[in-house]
Amino acid sequence: MIPRRRFLQAAAASTVAAALPAALPAALPAAPAHAAPVPEGTLTDLGPASVASPLGNAEFVGGVLYAGSRGLSPNVVGAYDLAEDSVTAHFDIPTGIGVWAMCKSGTDVYVGTHSKSDLYKLDTVAGTLTKVASVPDHFIWSLAASPDGKVYLGTSEPGKVKEYDPATGVVRDLGEAAPGEAYVRAVQADDRYVYAGVGANAHLVAIDRVTGERRDLLPPELADRDWVSSMSVSDTHIAGGMNSLAELLILSKSDPSDHKVVKATAPGEKYIVSVLIHDGYVYFAGRPSGTFYRCRLDSGELEVLGVPYFEAATHRILAHEGRIYGVQDNAVFVYDPETGAIDYRNLVQRGFRAAPEEPMSVHSDGRRVYVGGKSGADIHDLATGEVTRLAIPGEPKTMLTLGHTTYLGVYTQAALYAHRSGQAEAELLARAGNQQDRPRDLAYDARTGLIVMPSQPEPGHMNGALTLYSRRTGEYTVQRPVVERQTVYSVATRHGTAYLGTLIQEGLGLPPVTTTARLAAYDLVRRKLLWELEPLPGARSIISLSLGVVNLYGISSTGEVFEFDLLRKKVTRTLKVGNRGSDLHVVGRVAYCTDGDKVYKIDLVTFTVKPIAEGLAGQWFGGEPKLALDPSRKALFGVKGRDLVRIAITGRR
Repeated sequence: MIPRRRFLQAAAASTVAAALPAALPAALPAAPAHAAPVPEGTLTDLGPASVASPLGNAEFVGGVLYAGSRGLSPNVVGAYDLAEDSVTAHFDIPTGIGVWAMCKSGTDVYVGTHSKSDLYKLDTVAGTLTKVASVPDHFIWSLAASPDGKVYLGTSEPGKVKEYDPATGVVRDLGEAAPGEAYVRAVQADDRYVYAGVGANAHLVAIDRVTGERRDLLPPELADRDWVSSMSVSDTHIAGGMNSLAELLILSKSDPSDHKVVKATAPGEKYIVSVLIHDGYVYFAGRPSGTFYRCRLDSGELEVLGVPYFEAATHRILAHEGRIYGVQDNAVFVYDPETGAIDYRNLVQRGFRAAPEEPMSVHSDGRRVYVGGKSGADIHDLATGEVTRLAIPGEPKTMLTLGHTTYLGVYTQAALYAHRSGQAEAELLARAGNQQDRPRDLAYDARTGLIVMPSQPEPGHMNGALTLYSRRTGEYTVQRPVVERQTVYSVATRHGTAYLGTLIQEGLGLPPVTTTARLAAYDLVRRKLLWELEPLPGARSIISLSLGVVNLYGISSTGEVFEFDLLRKKVTRTLKVGNRGSDLHVVGRVAYCTDGDKVYKIDLVTFTVKPIAEGLAGQWFGGEPKLALDPSRKALFGVKGRDLVRIAITGRR
């Protein structure tokens, strides 16, 4: 087996280099000493922010693997011809921000997008792509074709099942699979039923395709599980992957009480991300370990087949001509049951299109700019213009540099990584555990030597947490809950105190039980909450905090900025800035933020605001704009469209 990291590094270097505009200078020239200052708000385009080719799903038709991308613009389905060992065609998917769902019916491949949720038919014989339906749901998570050619969609939010009839073009809404649940993450269909895997509270629902009658097949003893998030069916059995205990459920169609639960064995395993029943076995993949397993359908006897790539997510498992294929990121692994060998095939190296993705985070250490995306970060060298790829098995959501080390908070598993300048790889330092999922911010407290990482819980779970990592000892602890029944979203630290801004949403799919975001103070020495209050009536979240000389400043998701007197513990002023919030940076007596289109400068003396740059139209993943402050305090970094831009600032009123 060829190590995937070598593939990733080679492919990323070549694709990023190819994507950089020809006019980009080899370095950012230093301004002559006598040159006039660059006007505040001046934009310098640094090329595509993050270039990637992440895959979301795939299907075989004959000897061709049709693989769909996520986060590109436009997304594509690439046709990987096994005989030629190359990607021979691309089909643009003009809507949506990603492809999670695919299925085939005969020689047609159906493709489901999300945000906007459209259904496409790829006629692989004619080589044509046609949009055949649209649904109002946020996501199409899963697709399945029945033996008679109808196509079933699993959607969110709420979690519904829908039926598309190619003969009539009609979409029939079969309703919520389990009333009140937000997600149908997996669907399968046979000649009588469509089966729905539901979360954030687990259900496995069989819906009669004619009458709509439904029954929950999930054994009662599994009712406390989180999700049935992946599924496969045969003529006789259903296999479903359950979270977050990394369990595989196998049950008989004729008698669901005849079932078994197989536990994935890799240390720390939490998710079963894809499942395939094939030739008397159930093949499945786990996360976060990336381990590939199989168990006997009749006995449940488990085998660990290997780890194709450490911590990678396997989005789909398929069988073709005696071999098993797993779709991971921008590659597929191939398992041969006869020999036990696992091969890895990087599809970018074989011609799959790489393109600018929607970035998730941006950070500057003064010499480099990190742009986080799917499966890693692009690192832009500000002196040379060179762009390299830092491969990480996850999504960097937030970053912080201390000395020569940049720390990255990575989804999933609320992981903390460290990357030292000049090194090819990042080091995993800690995972929050405690059912935590998405890191939301990072801050460092010099008094205690602690890095503070707030995080959001896994879907369906309560209470966010704080992970406290000691740079001196490498030890870490997790405090959960911190602010009861909320997620800590933002943090700023000073003199042993962490100031926390919250989000009322706990795990996704769990309805909020509180109505207003809070501001709180947490003692990092005594490890206790000091106080909490609601700074902005009705605010859903406080997404960024920044300390001034004597006051604390915060911004909500709707762009409302507040000034908080730390001595009197009182909000003294508020100001509406833009229609969305972002990272907020205090520089002396001014502050900067963005709504994704404009960059704003706030005078903290008069508490007034003005735009200094416009027309960014930043295409951020999830619609959450980000903004990084250069340590020189003379520049900000953001995105214009999907290009990284430097924004000149003065830091003065």
